[in-house]
Amino acid sequence: MNTHELPMIIFTVLAQMSVGAFVVLGVVQVFASRRYGREAVDRVTDPALYAIGPTLVLGLIASMFHMNDVMNTLNVIRHVETSWLSREIIAGTTFAGLGFLFALAQWFRWGSTRLRQALAALTAVVGLLLVLSMSMIYYSLVTVPAWHTWATPAQFFTTTFLLGSLAVGAAFMATVLWRRRAAARAGRTDEVDAPTRELLSSCLKGVGVAAVALLGVEFLIIPLHLTGLTTAGGAAAESAAVFSGGWFVARLVLVFVGAGLLSVFLVRRASPTARAVPLAVLAVTALVLVLGGELIGRSLFYDSMTRIGM
Repeated sequence: MNTHELPMIIFTVLAQMSVGAFVVLGVVQVFASRRYGREAVDRVTDPALYAIGPTLVLGLIASMFHMNDVMNTLNVIRHVETSWLSREIIAGTTFAGLGFLFALAQWFRWGSTRLRQALAALTAVVGLLLVLSMSMIYYSLVTVPAWHTWATPAQFFTTTFLLGSLAVGAAFMATVLWRRRAAARAGRTDEVDAPTRELLSSCLKGVGVAAVALLGVEFLIIPLHLTGLTTAGGAAAESAAVFSGGWFVARLVLVFVGAGLLSVFLVRRASPTARAVPLAVLAVTALVLVLGGELIGRSLFYDSMTRIGM
């Protein structure tokens, strides 16, 4: 496993998960609010929203170690018009700033609902631009065949929405358990009302279906990518050899079990009358397994850097 690029592995995966979670929460807000009401949806989604910021900040901190000297960041951002790395840094900091502002607006209910929705939409667009910038940094390296391919942006965006969906599902159920425990310590019960249980059930089913669909996309990208590298020959075929062995198999197994088997169980078990603890275990375990698989996959991605020529 590639430990030299560990800061970038952590940064890219966590940042993509943060963007995906924010976008998924936005989708939940838009569609669920029409049926369950905005206040009910806010009670479920706001705690998950507040967890996105620390996750992204952790990724940004990890990325700083890749530069040896943090002050080098100031030099990198001077070339926005030509450098995808500059665009990535600006998009990342802007996404973090807008996300923090939106979280404050939600917490204190600043402005009208439409104003907060507009801010959320802008934040989501900047987040997607961050993922695009990340992928283009590697895609633009024409001397690295394993990176200069359609599979790079396709894989980055698939990871974004796969981890984002599972993170939202895990956050929803973790919030339910946390509120119950807090209520128990205070000597009272915190029973989730029927509409909220129905909302959580619908969201978890949506998360499970999305995870299975994205797993199918990912398992389509991988063989097509490897076939393209192998048939190209030379450095491309040499880099394809990285995607084999124990780590590659472990990555596939973790993602398949987490986004496939456990997500199917999540869809089948999610109902307004289901017990919260088993659902929470399923949701969190699925996220942990897929996150581990995606971290391994990103490590293999960096290992595949075989250049053409010198």
